[in-house]
Amino acid sequence: MARRNITPAEIGNIVRTARKAAGLRQDELAGAAGVGLRFIVDLEAGKPTAQIGKTLQVLAALGCSVDITPPPEAKGARKA
Repeated sequence: MARRNITPAEIGNIVRTARKAAGLRQDELAGAAGVGLRFIVDLEAGKPTAQIGKTLQVLAALGCSVDITPPPEAKGARKA
C-alpha cells in the first residue's frame, strides 16, 4: 500500500462528515471532546496550525482512529 500524507483540509472534512453523521452540532462536539467551539470551527475549516492534542481529542470523541506508520530504518543507520 502506498504511503499517503493527509492535509489539514482533509482532516477538517473528515471531522465535519463524521460530526454530521453522528447528528451533532459543532457546539455539541466541542462539549463532548472538551474543546472550544472556535477550535471545532477552525479544525473543520482545515486550519493548519490546529493543536494536535485537541485534534486527537476531537477525533476520539467521534470514534475516529489515527494510524501512523514510521519510516523503515535506513540501512547502516546508527541506533541512539
